Amino acid sequence: MTGAIRKILIIDDSPTEQFLLTQILGEGQFEIFTAESGEEGVVRAKDIQPDLILMDVVMPGVNGFQATRKLSRDAATKNIPIIMCTTKSQQTDKIWGLRQGALDYITKPVDGPLLLAKIAALGAANE
Repeated sequence: MTGAIRKILIIDDSPTEQFLLTQILGEGQFEIFTAESGEEGVVRAKDIQPDLILMDVVMPGVNGFQATRKLSRDAATKNIPIIMCTTKSQQTDKIWGLRQGALDYITKPVDGPLLLAKIAALGAANE
């Protein structure tokens, strides 16, 4: 991946969380896509090829850890950075998420300025 972050895929089964993350990301600054499950997120990531994925962990069916592992091991999506955004705040959860291929791990409620700073740093690192 090269260049600034423009397209972001939010994978979260909660419409409220999708809305909150969309609000944090700001109007018009990014092109936002959503998926309501890990399965849908994996399919949409392949179709959309976003610049970044924000991944929830606790979802029915394929959870965020499993979806992250699938995406990070698939040639079509392995270069898309994933930031886990989850209520799971234990250090072991964070370590496990990073081992599955996530680039970073943020706990909910998401700190908006922190998330935006991480996205800006990621975009700058890829230019």
